[in-house]
Amino acid sequence: MATAMNPTEGPTAADPAPATAPGAALAAAARRGRDPYPALLIEGVTKRFNVGRKRPPVVAIDRVTLRLERGRILGILGANGSGKSTLIRLMCGLLTLDEGRVEVFGHDVVRDEMAVKRLINRVSVDAAFFKKLSPLENLSFAARLYGLDAKVARAEAIRILARLGISEKRIGRPIEQMSRGMQQKVAIARALLTSPALLLLDEPTTGLDPRSKLEVQTFIEELIRTHDASIVLTTHDLAEAERLCDHIAILNDGRVVAESSPDGLKRQVAERHGGAPTLENAFMTWTGRSLDEDVEPDDPVTNA
Repeated sequence: MATAMNPTEGPTAADPAPATAPGAALAAAARRGRDPYPALLIEGVTKRFNVGRKRPPVVAIDRVTLRLERGRILGILGANGSGKSTLIRLMCGLLTLDEGRVEVFGHDVVRDEMAVKRLINRVSVDAAFFKKLSPLENLSFAARLYGLDAKVARAEAIRILARLGISEKRIGRPIEQMSRGMQQKVAIARALLTSPALLLLDEPTTGLDPRSKLEVQTFIEELIRTHDASIVLTTHDLAEAERLCDHIAILNDGRVVAESSPDGLKRQVAERHGGAPTLENAFMTWTGRSLDEDVEPDDPVTNA
């Protein structure tokens, strides 16, 4: 079976799925200083949607440029419909680019599609499962898709589920019998099972109760410390963004209107605009709206 490609060899077409999680191998190479590429590079990315013959295309993402270094967490904040989820889908190749480029550890998401898919995993706010199957069966199926050893994957799945607060006696029940919050934990466990080098978290704690949200946030911090993962996080929770993110980009109408560290954004809003040094005030200053306000409430495209 093929192993994860050596990043120093430069972007190449993907080999068949490896027997071990590709993200883990790439992270190990990064620790040895062999990976010259950032975890994620987005340059001049634009995405338009056609919404009707007599209507002009909707610009969902407008010339966005961002960079994420290895082992860091990039937060993306924006009101509903600002383009956060569209940007995540562009990162992982679920949507095609109209302009610009996206690279994951030096691999172009268009030219090296399969290579990129081996290095990333994504958790969306509406995760899909085989609802009649149990969490363990769903994770075992995902492991087979990635070519992971069945016994090793099963043990790791049980460990991750337990770490997220799902006991061994519950992992055999059908997914459809679990709460939405519990299902979201299973989605996170499924993504982590492959040890992705780049993890895309699209509002991962939405629908979780306060205790479950804290467990997930703690696990994300542990993941950064122990697995050298790089993470993109979209969230509506400003406290979560401030706690977890090294760098935050504020998205408004598909454009990046401000970016810095959490402390940098708070300092900027205080020094440049005379506002209170809070992340909420920074968000309101640069967007003019709250996180829960829809940009285009009647347009299903921009709310996607």
